[in-house]
Amino acid sequence: MSTTRNNIGDAEGSSNSPWSLDAVREGGVEGLARLLGDVGFLLEALARDPGTLFETRGMARSSITHLMVSEQVIRGAQDALEARTVVALAEVTRRDRLAEARDEAAQEDSAVRSSTILDKQADGRTRRDLSLIARCSPSAAGSSLASARRLVASMPNMLTAMAERKVSSRAAYAVAGSVSVLDGAQLREVDAILGERLPSLDGAGVRRWRDEATSAMMDLDAEGSVLRHRRARRGRGVTITPGDHGMADLRAHLPAIDARLLQKRLSLEAERRRAEGGDAGHGALMADALVDTVLGRDGAMDEVELDLGVIITDRALFRPDAGDPAHIEGYGPVPPEAVREQLRAAVAPPRAADADPFGKDGPVTRATIRRLFTHPTSGELVAVESRGRAFPSALAKFLTWRDTSCRGPFCNAQSRQNDHIKPYARGGPTSLDNGQDGCAHCNQKENDALSVERVDDADHPGHQVAWTGYSGVTRVTAPTPLSRGA
Repeated sequence: MSTTRNNIGDAEGSSNSPWSLDAVREGGVEGLARLLGDVGFLLEALARDPGTLFETRGMARSSITHLMVSEQVIRGAQDALEARTVVALAEVTRRDRLAEARDEAAQEDSAVRSSTILDKQADGRTRRDLSLIARCSPSAAGSSLASARRLVASMPNMLTAMAERKVSSRAAYAVAGSVSVLDGAQLREVDAILGERLPSLDGAGVRRWRDEATSAMMDLDAEGSVLRHRRARRGRGVTITPGDHGMADLRAHLPAIDARLLQKRLSLEAERRRAEGGDAGHGALMADALVDTVLGRDGAMDEVELDLGVIITDRALFRPDAGDPAHIEGYGPVPPEAVREQLRAAVAPPRAADADPFGKDGPVTRATIRRLFTHPTSGELVAVESRGRAFPSALAKFLTWRDTSCRGPFCNAQSRQNDHIKPYARGGPTSLDNGQDGCAHCNQKENDALSVERVDDADHPGHQVAWTGYSGVTRVTAPTPLSRGA
């Protein structure tokens, strides 16, 4: 690795070598793209067919580790370059969107839409392009764009550490995401604090990095952390994500103390069941206890008293503006406000044992499982159309059964809305062929995609939709098959 660094250093002052830093910088973005394209082509070819490159007979282990280190060097530099590239794409897209708006307004500045609206539209285009190019969900693309902006503009220490592989890209982006509520000056302060802590965090994982960033943020803005916790608490909820082989992930977004108490209670119940002869794993027994209790099945957990360690300074307990974070056993740092508020809730007397937590609405709020036998291509449903904008009930249900989830590229969100592929305002019919299910984000496709249209492919029959971003990249989506051919 030192040889590689020396070669680059020697070439820095030479403009004759195509690999010199000066030559690459002078070549601009296009030159860098060609360089990475050439290297990428070579590496891709080696990955497909390495020949005898990885023949291990007679190979020294140190050679493999040296290769792995070199691969990590490339990956770190690429991660940092990608962050800069994404930010540059967003800036150029904003510039181009402003130029478009001025052309639309016949160069009259007074008629141009506000910069806030234009920037939002441009960022939507960037988010969609990043989603299509990187094969990630629009939500993940948006988070990456926001974090990349913070790293490039206000967090030079974290960006450099990522480039030098002193911190993984996952950790760097997690840090940038966790401090999203701070302004530019505060971001730079947090970045400086984390930069000083780099030597002691050499072996830290993503969670530890996030905890360090959270602690630094609370040190700098104690009053703000209280307000942010109160706002965040309003966002508590439960979501479900489909899994493999008929399974699913149930996720509850809860105040930290409630979440930790819930986990501890389930763990204790799993230990009790194991002691009584349960032969499933600890995690499986926790899941069984949760289901039995919530659904009121036999074996539901009994009420118990739980001990939970909470570490908080007396200053933070009596003066929440002091900036000292509280720490919850098995969780990490939280704002002191979270501890005080949730401690009050935790010690409140429980409801009577015979009281329904759902009150008088309990009977109607409980789920009923029904088995449905439907044919997704029934003639009556396929023929249903409407002159109205809203999809009729039967047609809306058909779209949901057919698509099963959002039809946006790489988007795994649950369906929330019935969407016209060709917008209704542009003459698109309210029909099965022109309909698809989407999440609220992907239903804004007219703003962030160059085109979304139905396509017919004789080799791949079915309801296919092509999404094309402003980068020119096109991805085609199709419904999840409800049955497989023989």
